[in-house]
Amino acid sequence: MKFKTTRFGEIDIDEELIFNFELPILGYEDKRYVMIDVTENPIFKWLQAVDTPEVSFPITNPVIFGHDYVFELPTQAQDVLDIKTAEEVLAFNIACIPDKAPKDSTINLLAPLIFNTKNHKAGQVILTDSGFSTREKLFKN
Repeated sequence: MKFKTTRFGEIDIDEELIFNFELPILGYEDKRYVMIDVTENPIFKWLQAVDTPEVSFPITNPVIFGHDYVFELPTQAQDVLDIKTAEEVLAFNIACIPDKAPKDSTINLLAPLIFNTKNHKAGQVILTDSGFSTREKLFKN
């Protein structure tokens, strides 16, 4: 499947790699997203909306950056995403990387993106009462 994006131009993806966001990303109506690898920096990926060319988010795993990030996925999210085992789950977080000051990058630890790799359902989950923030410093030092 080919589609146009603002950031990457026209891309060709396997439709089986599309995740359907059953729990939408806050503030966005898009339901279908695909993960795009960043070849020059493999610790990041881009989450690109399939139906809205200008919507994409840099995502990463905060543990790579030294964050002690452990959480329990709410039962309601497990039910909506039809999660049966931990092995079928991937979790990423949206990063905010300023062009002029990458060292000031932040990451949203309050609302991780959860991907069920078995059925391609996904969603953004709010971790209430977790103590996490939407703007944690990405780089610990």
